Amino acid sequence: MELQEQFIETIVYSIISALKETHRPLVIPVGVSNRHIHLSQEHLEALFGKGYQLNVMKELQPGEFAAQETVILVGPKGVYQNVRILGPVRKKTQVEISRTDGYVLGINPPLRDSGDLDGSAGATLVGPKGAVTLAEGVIVAKRHIHMPTRLAEKLGLKNNQRIDVFKDGERSLIFKEVLIRTNDNAVLEMHIDTDEANAAGISNKDTVLYGGELFNDLRHGKGQLTAGPSGKIAGLSG
Repeated sequence: MELQEQFIETIVYSIISALKETHRPLVIPVGVSNRHIHLSQEHLEALFGKGYQLNVMKELQPGEFAAQETVILVGPKGVYQNVRILGPVRKKTQVEISRTDGYVLGINPPLRDSGDLDGSAGATLVGPKGAVTLAEGVIVAKRHIHMPTRLAEKLGLKNNQRIDVFKDGERSLIFKEVLIRTNDNAVLEMHIDTDEANAAGISNKDTVLYGGELFNDLRHGKGQLTAGPSGKIAGLSG
């Protein structure tokens, strides 16, 4: 890490408590995503039988759910049993794993936004009625935030914009370039994989902070800190 980057990190950590008091940063719940699979209807039927439909186990985001069904995920060097399927079905099958999962399976999936599957890694899926070998479709999903459209507009944010958020605590950490996905009915939540969660000491329903433009400007080294009459941080100049 370059000296300038270290200096910026130090500044951000030192002022986060002041940001809490003066700017009331947005508190975002975190959902930790274990390895899972989104299936196409074609592959769902290949694994579970013709005409098969997924059964809802748990609602996630509106219109999305964890299914009761699981499959076996097979790579050149390892196997994962009981890998959860998420619904509904998609146009293309997508497998989301962590970097650590990739080591176990013996594959090297790229870090990608959801849906960006061209040239990604392959693996084999095994279900009760058959197996499917994917030439591509396995990725390490980039962290992202589901956000209601009205909240994003209130914050001056847009769909597919990227922001930085802060995890406070003993293993404090800045998550950079977090993709925002807006939807009118979205439930506010940031999704990270198990590797990222372990690095920051995060469990499901823990929270991260977004401090608005002031936080982003500080993070990227724009301007200089200014103080109000009480001596508390008021914003940036320059």
